[in-house]
Amino acid sequence: MKPDDRVAEHPGEPAAHYEADVIAWAHRQVALLRAGRFDELDIEHIADEIEDVARSEQRELASRMAVLLTHLIKWQHQPQRRGRSWRLTIRNQRRGIERRLRRTPSLQASLRDAEWWTDAWDDAFAQASAETGLEDLPEVCPWTAEQILDHNWLPD
Repeated sequence: MKPDDRVAEHPGEPAAHYEADVIAWAHRQVALLRAGRFDELDIEHIADEIEDVARSEQRELASRMAVLLTHLIKWQHQPQRRGRSWRLTIRNQRRGIERRLRRTPSLQASLRDAEWWTDAWDDAFAQASAETGLEDLPEVCPWTAEQILDHNWLPD
């Protein structure tokens, strides 16, 4: 089979195809790339998808951090409810964050961004407040990034 034979049969409407079925569109774009048929690529949507990959990685890191912070807040402010489940969630989120940072080193920049930390804390604060009913939680994160990510640290 020649490379051109693997290209789907919708050469005239890449944008419409993108809107109809993004998976089929992606397979077509890959086939066009591999066949060297660059003039047929849907460049605008390819650029959008690449940006979405980056945003997805950032969202996953922020989500994991918010879950981790939520559990650290609960750990500190509800010592009577501490248990294996919270400890496992804290451990798993730290591992997931560590893995994400290792696989995508450019995400380290988020950890140096004060606005990113504010957003992560705000999300964790809201979740912890909703889950616990506590009203006297700190509005600003009282811990350093090093503490938060340290596998041996828990707030007391």
